[in-house]
Amino acid sequence: MFVKALKAKFISMRKYIVVSVISLFVFAVSCKKNNSGGDEGNIQINCNTVTFSGDIATLISTKCATSGCHDASSTNGPGPLINHASIKASALQIQSAVNANRMPQGGPPLSATEKAKIKCWIDAGTPNN
Repeated sequence: MFVKALKAKFISMRKYIVVSVISLFVFAVSCKKNNSGGDEGNIQINCNTVTFSGDIATLISTKCATSGCHDASSTNGPGPLINHASIKASALQIQSAVNANRMPQGGPPLSATEKAKIKCWIDAGTPNN
């Protein structure tokens, strides 16, 4: 009788341990930090406030459409990025290049906020606003 009680208690304890280990694993996995690089996971951008004239044109003119890169005489990559039409035509190339940190060349990569603004503008259909 004592052996049966001890065996039942052991089985009960083993179930408790298994449930505890599974719970701990689920908790650990659900709390995993996003290690995709930078602070992209923490960026909060209100895409409704991103405009071509206020954000994208300024960003492109200061970081991309510079002498030797994508100014009016450029033949690099998509060529000149000097107005809405040329930037819109190259929007997906721009997004791909900045996300891969290939652009801008010769300078620091765009910040996560700048990348998020480009994504918002492209996701909105590249409006000329």
